[in-house]
Amino acid sequence: MEETLARFGLPEQDHIALWAALVDHLRPSRATQSHRAEEALRVLTHLLARRPDLREPLRDSFASLFRERKQVSLYVSSGLLPSTGFFSETFRRISGRLLPEVIDTAYMKDALSVIFYPRDDDVWVHAIRDELWLEFLATLLNESTPQGEYAAGELPPAVIEILEALRVLSYHVSAIGLDPELVRIDPNLEEYESPFLAQNAELLRYIDHYTTWWSSPGTLAEDEKHLSVMLGQCNEVLQRIRKRATRIGTSLTLTFKLERLRQHLERIVELLAILDGLRARRVVHDIAPQLVRLFKSLVRAECRKNHLFDYWGQNVELLSLRMTESASRTGEHYITSTRGEYFRMWRSAALGGFVIALMSALKIVLGSQGMAPLNEALAFCLNYGIGFVLIHILGGTVATKQPAMTANAIAASIGEASGKTRDLEALAELIARTVRSQIAAILGNIGVAIPVAIAVSLAIHAFSGAHFVSAEKAYKLLGEIDPRSGAPLFAAIAGVCLFLSGLISGYYDNLAAYNRIPQRLRQLHWPRRLIGERRMQRVAAYVENNLGALAGNFFFGFLLGGTTALGDLFGLPLDIRHIAFSSAYVGYSVAGLDFALPLGAVAMGLAGVLLIGLVNLAVSFSLTLTVAMRARRISFAQGRSLVRMLLQRFLKHPQEFLLPPLRAARPEQKAVNGDRAASLTTPAPTQPPQTLGPDAPNR
Repeated sequence: MEETLARFGLPEQDHIALWAALVDHLRPSRATQSHRAEEALRVLTHLLARRPDLREPLRDSFASLFRERKQVSLYVSSGLLPSTGFFSETFRRISGRLLPEVIDTAYMKDALSVIFYPRDDDVWVHAIRDELWLEFLATLLNESTPQGEYAAGELPPAVIEILEALRVLSYHVSAIGLDPELVRIDPNLEEYESPFLAQNAELLRYIDHYTTWWSSPGTLAEDEKHLSVMLGQCNEVLQRIRKRATRIGTSLTLTFKLERLRQHLERIVELLAILDGLRARRVVHDIAPQLVRLFKSLVRAECRKNHLFDYWGQNVELLSLRMTESASRTGEHYITSTRGEYFRMWRSAALGGFVIALMSALKIVLGSQGMAPLNEALAFCLNYGIGFVLIHILGGTVATKQPAMTANAIAASIGEASGKTRDLEALAELIARTVRSQIAAILGNIGVAIPVAIAVSLAIHAFSGAHFVSAEKAYKLLGEIDPRSGAPLFAAIAGVCLFLSGLISGYYDNLAAYNRIPQRLRQLHWPRRLIGERRMQRVAAYVENNLGALAGNFFFGFLLGGTTALGDLFGLPLDIRHIAFSSAYVGYSVAGLDFALPLGAVAMGLAGVLLIGLVNLAVSFSLTLTVAMRARRISFAQGRSLVRMLLQRFLKHPQEFLLPPLRAARPEQKAVNGDRAASLTTPAPTQPPQTLGPDAPNR
């Protein structure tokens, strides 16, 4: 390390290469070994404190980095989304991984990427405590000497670059704030003075005053309070647009622009904090904490500039939130409270089990036709897809579809609970209602699918004299659901398909809302002339309320049918196991073997069905709950308290997890519980900020 530091004082040295070599001494062998990085930085700091002959050349080199290199691009683009768009940036990141961009160290942005070149450098840089970075910076600059203080007069190059970066960022904010996508969500941006334009005028005035104050010490310095107010109003409008987008739909383009706007506003606030810190003494030490935070964020941005999953995670958040919000509203219909709702759920699941038993029979028939693989896969997909859509149209319920919906409702409840005991108790009650609703749906599916399958087999045998399922086929069907086979794995694959179908359902609900499909249907003239105004209104209303469910069920069928075909195509052990279909296959197998199965085989078959159902539910529920909580930025730290409440409730009142109470709650108690449930499952109404005038009516 001393040898590297000594080279900073030699003439004709490449200082970017020297800084990269110095950082190599700090970099641990593994990025996660932060203690080694801290120890190395501590050694470097102590060495500079003892050796002024090494510190002075390093400080001069550090100053020349900011004096000789262009910094505006570092502040206005590093870590900020560009204006190109979601898919263009996706392709740029992919190409940047395959063929890196040309490096020009005349720009500070590229110099930073050369110095911190490994893609995981941000891990150890962030892990080093701020106190150690501050100690290193104070030792390096040695601001006890007059050189550490900026004198009045001409602006320092670093300050000029920051002011110019603020100017560019402000123009970007103005352009994004007037984008048609944002105006479409919030029409007030056109009708009233936009804070995005106002902040630009205020920031330009701030830059002029700051420049004048720096060169003329006697000039009264104007603070940035009014500018902060304007930036705060920009943030309020941004949040208002996000909230409205969760109601009326969003898109990747809108999410991209909102995320870009948020990043630009945050960067403006960061740079303003640095300029404000120089007002007192014009000493770098006063702004050292802000510089360290900005340094860490810039290093992370440069190390992750081609990371694809980070980028996707930023930009699908609002779309995920809109999709899961739609699913949570749907999920509330799958959670029963009273005995009447409970038995309606059971009847709905029984209808679903009846249709699934017929779908299973049709699948067995299709599988025995000897069709070409592609035709057979397409026939299976259509059988599943049309069958699930028919169940929805008839008002039936498929038990495994519930977790993908109820998990979103529970995630919304967790977000509202925020650790409050009263809300946690209401959340425990919601989970108990969810469990018994799920049990009712499972019992309805299985309790009807098995006897219907047996009845179909007996009817076919009575009319044709032959078993619907041969003994060989019956043993094969039973072997497929044997818990000792690959059934749990294939059940997990089906659980992933259930999770994806829930996302698809939410996506199409969002699509219908964002593109205003129901309103556009109502504007069509020829359907109104053909079926009449009232029927057309009913059709549009049905599409508005059911497009997502219809699409989710149809694509769920293709996911189930296509998984096996995909495995056959690539020679992979891919298949699916679904509890309702597996239970129907048990019925067909038992009838095909003339009810001569040993008791152990029957028990093993039922155990397989229950295990498949458990895996179906667990996988789909956990995946959906994870996505829903991440979309809402929820971290639930009260898990132990909730588990304790659930355990106590189960020990005291186990019947609550199986059956609803016989009698309804007293009116006053019912009102309290209703308020709790509303606070959990329905987002609290928020008053929009009045910076732009009253809200326009929701069209």
